[in-house]
Amino acid sequence: MLEQIHRQLAGHPDVTLVAVSKYHPVEALRRAYGEGQRVFGESRVQELLVKREAMPADVEWHFIGHLQRNKVRQIAPFIGMIHSIDTERLLEEVSRQATAAGRVIDVLLQLHVAEEDTKFGFSVDECRTFLASGRWKDLTGVRLRGLMCMATNTDDADRIRHDFRQAAALFHEMAPTVDSAAWNVRSWGMSSDFPIALEEEATHIRVGSLIFGTRG
Repeated sequence: MLEQIHRQLAGHPDVTLVAVSKYHPVEALRRAYGEGQRVFGESRVQELLVKREAMPADVEWHFIGHLQRNKVRQIAPFIGMIHSIDTERLLEEVSRQATAAGRVIDVLLQLHVAEEDTKFGFSVDECRTFLASGRWKDLTGVRLRGLMCMATNTDDADRIRHDFRQAAALFHEMAPTVDSAAWNVRSWGMSSDFPIALEEEATHIRVGSLIFGTRG
């Protein structure tokens, strides 16, 4: 299935496929690696640490799940990107731990656009206010790269498209405020909705079950 997804992405050369490998065994990751996949996404710190030790050194690890502040230190020395910055306090902690590790970590602000209270993230207004405040400019251990969101869990394609468009609109609205060439990442689209995400300006898609099967 990975090969098929790569074919679908052939017309989108600037899109990064993040293989969501959470809950799947290292053997499955190694098979994907053998098919050319290099970017993997995990959502649990302990699982990420174990898999990192077992996988080749050229894998780029992205953290995509809810991240507790007390776990940041464990991934700060190596993580490639954190997609799920859902509070200002978490961003501050990532910056602090990145600085301690002698790094600058690429991060995305998680936007809550779905019609579900169970999802984390800034509301559109909260995200707009935070970026406009400029407080993030003092956090030298992080580099704001863009936004991440999850669409409403529904079969309604119009609703999904609406969610992605809302995130894209905010991304473009805030670009002059951020004023950085690094502000170029739009992470949305998963196994069930990534074709829509590709039509709605996604630069990173996070695909798990289509690659690895249903997780246990």
